[in-house]
Amino acid sequence: MLVLLPPSEGKAAGGEGAPPAVAGLSLPGLGAAREAVLAELIALCSGDEEKARETLGVGVGLRGEVAKNAALRTAGTRPAAEIYTGVLYDALGLTTLDAAARARADRSLLVFSGLWGAVRPDDAIPSYRCSMGVKLPGLGALGAYWREPMAQVLPEVAADGLVLDLRSAAYATAWKPKGEVAGRTATVRVLQSKIVDGVEKRSVVSHFNKATKGRLVRDLLTAGADPEGPAELVEALRALGYTVEAEAPARAGRPWAVDVVVTEV
Repeated sequence: MLVLLPPSEGKAAGGEGAPPAVAGLSLPGLGAAREAVLAELIALCSGDEEKARETLGVGVGLRGEVAKNAALRTAGTRPAAEIYTGVLYDALGLTTLDAAARARADRSLLVFSGLWGAVRPDDAIPSYRCSMGVKLPGLGALGAYWREPMAQVLPEVAADGLVLDLRSAAYATAWKPKGEVAGRTATVRVLQSKIVDGVEKRSVVSHFNKATKGRLVRDLLTAGADPEGPAELVEALRALGYTVEAEAPARAGRPWAVDVVVTEV
């Protein structure tokens, strides 16, 4: 099982580990692309601060993010599992998993990143600011930039198992599973169900979406579940107590659409 996650916008402070070593990260096939993005981001943030803030989409109150990016070559690192924070990662609780579940997480989770492309939970990275929606001066929109490197690397990483896609729209632009890989991909949407005047109404709510996705992944890891495909994923989630509605694709080579329906987190 390969689980695709979005990163968090906010990140924990960098650690005391050695400065980032691109060559030491997982998915070494992304190395050249990572080096290019890193160099462009540092160059941007080492120059005009206002231009850098505008490019990164941060206000004056977050000017420290620009300075942080400028110093990425010498910044301290910690495992990605400790860098990413926020609702999804609080619910997932990577650092509190038992040893067996954490080992499964390190093997199966990929966190997408505007800077690194994608990283494993145990990859040592610094705190940074660079979303997939950023357009770097020399590279353009990062979502489009990463498509070719990802297309070369990720099908092999996906191997012949389930791909559980929990990414947000911006990060899904960097890699779209195709062909046979798409056929064993499940894209998950979380819907909140409410009864209004005796009628059920469903809506997508950000907090419910992120928290439920984090909890869902944690439950799969803790249970040791390893579904072989989308149909088996639906069975596994229902066995874990989730209300799941699934729709197989009408044509081959398309992902499954899986809805998880919640009333509260």
